[in-house]
Amino acid sequence: MTEKQTWSQRFESALHPAIARFNASIGFDIELIKYDITGSQAHAKMLAHTGIISYEEGEILFTGLEQIRQEYDQGQFQPGIDSEDVHFAVEKRLTEIVGNVGKKLHTARSRNDQVGTDTRLYLRDQIRKIRQQLREFQGVILDIAEKNVETLIPGYTHLQRAQPVSLAHHLLAYFQMAQRDWERLADVYSRVNISPLGCGALAGTTFPIDRHYTAKLLHFDRVYANSLDGVSDRDFAIEFLCAASIIMVHLSRLSEEVILWASEEFRFVTLKDSCATGSSIMPQKKNPDVPELVRGKTGRVFGHLQAMLVIMKGLPLAYNKDLQEDKEGIFDSVNTVKACLEAMTILLQEGLEFRHQRLATAVTEDFANATDVADYLAARGVPFREAYNIVGKVVKTSIAAGKLLKDLHLEEWQEIHPAFAADIYEAIAPRQVVAARNSYGGTGFVQVREAIINARTQLSGK
Repeated sequence: MTEKQTWSQRFESALHPAIARFNASIGFDIELIKYDITGSQAHAKMLAHTGIISYEEGEILFTGLEQIRQEYDQGQFQPGIDSEDVHFAVEKRLTEIVGNVGKKLHTARSRNDQVGTDTRLYLRDQIRKIRQQLREFQGVILDIAEKNVETLIPGYTHLQRAQPVSLAHHLLAYFQMAQRDWERLADVYSRVNISPLGCGALAGTTFPIDRHYTAKLLHFDRVYANSLDGVSDRDFAIEFLCAASIIMVHLSRLSEEVILWASEEFRFVTLKDSCATGSSIMPQKKNPDVPELVRGKTGRVFGHLQAMLVIMKGLPLAYNKDLQEDKEGIFDSVNTVKACLEAMTILLQEGLEFRHQRLATAVTEDFANATDVADYLAARGVPFREAYNIVGKVVKTSIAAGKLLKDLHLEEWQEIHPAFAADIYEAIAPRQVVAARNSYGGTGFVQVREAIINARTQLSGK
């Protein structure tokens, strides 16, 4: 049998060893230790500030907690399974350091509001780091875009050639996705940054605590207005996991494109050796492991979101042990998003080389300029739907003849419709097709350069 725990005087015997292992969270919630120490230091200050303990006792607790922080940083404090969780581990070690005064730390506090505080402090810190990574990711995208405003790439719908676009325009779509991710995390942060400390187990406390004081010490924006809600709320975690999942959607979409672009069928990019691997039996191969892993890891984060929703859907108020299951999903999602953002940033910055000659050829070998022929006729008074049908027949005839639109003679154009003139060739040239789409937000070079300026402004605002 295991050693009795702090709460176990109600019980006649200790937990069965297997149940103790099953019940314990120290194996993963040790991730919260520095946040637990920080939250406990604020709690100790508040206890002294309100006179619940003496000023001297508050100082002893604060100093003892700081010693534990240093011991952990130096690898001298490594609590095991007998501690059950990080909160008991810190309190037990504190009592060993400062004596019985250490037992006063938990006055007017429950593990329920304590773990809620620790988790929010952790997630607040991680959101800041992820947002900074998003900025670095956006910066790399922008650097590549600035060099490729007039580089053309086939644009697709339904994975079929649609219309040529500026490569910069294509990449800036991912910049905008990341911008929404950055903004979305700021919104999530506002609901993470609410203090549950002082909510107690579920009903508050009889002690004259000052919750606003601890919130200020810990830089929370406000406190929970309802103690039941404060200890049982995991909306902030669900929102974070949702935001993390959307980040992974965006990274996975980009990954899929890189995988396609690097294939022999597309040949739009070359993978550099620093970000690719080889086959164990096929020496000619260079595998896009980074984007494939990002694409695969996306499912992990989706799974954690689903798991959190399932955990919460049937929980009555207030705290339930089920909520112990929130942490591993949060921790793994944080680590996965950070790792994938780092890997994709490196891949874009150092691991890809666009094959400009291949891209230039690609935009000339299809009928992606067909819409521009219809627009040409519409600009000369032919109703667009009529023009659309005319061009559809032209494409059909050209395919049967093994020709592209640029290969038709002027006489052939004029046989199709008398509105066609010699300037049709310029109108359907890929560069002109792209440049002409100068509506706001379009792929026209003028618009793309303006978009880059605006994106730089967004980045400079941090």
